[in-house]
Amino acid sequence: MSKYFKEIETNMNNEFLFVLDEAREFAGIPFFINSAYRSPTHPESIKNPTSSHIKGLAVDIKATDSTTRFKIIESLLSVGFTRIGIANTFIHVDLDFDKAQDVIWTY
Repeated sequence: MSKYFKEIETNMNNEFLFVLDEAREFAGIPFFINSAYRSPTHPESIKNPTSSHIKGLAVDIKATDSTTRFKIIESLLSVGFTRIGIANTFIHVDLDFDKAQDVIWTY
């Protein structure tokens, strides 16, 4: 059960949500989730069938300015997330240990 993300709990990994809650607490700002679990038939899942979103291990957090982006990334790293993607309008984070760790990429 998530403290901050009840609207996305369905099909999400509980351990992932626990760590995401910790990051949200650390950041001290709301995390607006653009995308969480995606079914295998979702158009983005079809384009990327190995997406961590399909496993309930990833979210995309809205981040449209540099201050918000910094607070989100700082909090994610502080609680132990090691897979972060940075786009112009969102931050992707996942807890997928089947993929390379200690990586930050851009879109």
